[in-house]
Amino acid sequence: MATGPRYKVDYRRKREGKTSYKKRLGLLKSGKTRLVVRKSNKYLLAQIVDYDEDGDKVVTTTRSDELKKFNWKCSTKNTPAAYLTGLLCGYKSKAKKINSAIVDLGLQPSTKGSRLYALIKGVLDAGLQIPVNKEIFPSDDRIKGKIISDYNKNDVVMKNFDETKSSIEKKFINKEVSKKNG
Repeated sequence: MATGPRYKVDYRRKREGKTSYKKRLGLLKSGKTRLVVRKSNKYLLAQIVDYDEDGDKVVTTTRSDELKKFNWKCSTKNTPAAYLTGLLCGYKSKAKKINSAIVDLGLQPSTKGSRLYALIKGVLDAGLQIPVNKEIFPSDDRIKGKIISDYNKNDVVMKNFDETKSSIEKKFINKEVSKKNG
């Protein structure tokens, strides 16, 4: 191991490969709210985060397992679940008066048509303004689960997608209407 007065040890998270401080600094310099998208082996996570000198402040958090509250019966890690998670995150953010954000994918690779971009499309469809190229989103067939349904030879995912999407929209659109009337 190197020693001496000019040797400098990198930050722990950089050494562990968890944070790119160059990317993070660029995102923080913009001064905008971030849409942080992370994935694990079982779930997808979407957070709306504001920077603060004392540490980042999480405004809203949405995990794909929250879809079970809206009768989602399929996998929580596929493309339709990612879109619905983004839709739910977008509606939660709109309820907290967040209107725009920038995307923070962290160290995950940016792949055209991936489920990360399906989640971002869901957030956009909920009404948040996010600067992103529309060509990078997955096709509508992938988002609605048609590809999965064709493979399994049944329409369970597509039917469940439509039911879950309508129940999410009913919950948040009814709240907006009652606030305007009340």
